[in-house]
Amino acid sequence: MLEPGNNDQLPPIPGKRYFTIGEVSELCLVKPHVLRYWEQEFPQLKPVKRRGNRRYYQRQDVLIIRQIRSLLYDEGFTIGGARQRLTGEEAKSDVSQSQQIIRQLRIELEQVLKILRR
Repeated sequence: MLEPGNNDQLPPIPGKRYFTIGEVSELCLVKPHVLRYWEQEFPQLKPVKRRGNRRYYQRQDVLIIRQIRSLLYDEGFTIGGARQRLTGEEAKSDVSQSQQIIRQLRIELEQVLKILRR
């Protein structure tokens, strides 16, 4: 997933595996209650929940949150519009990944065919 260029003013994401909601709030300049709301509105956001329902976000979640923030705050999308935009980008990404897998399989099958013809 691409990180929008409008996030230059945001702090860099440290090389950690998990982030608390407070850390993500600081990294994305969004209040924790907004993050909890976005979890309900965007199915792409699925932080790991541990003891006491504590949320732990992964790097991918932080990137998605930054993208949502950019769509809503910088580009003026509504929640529904941002959700549609993210869903459309996911679909494009899935298609391109599928195409790459098919190309790779085709190359491998052609190599197997060459070996069998010998």
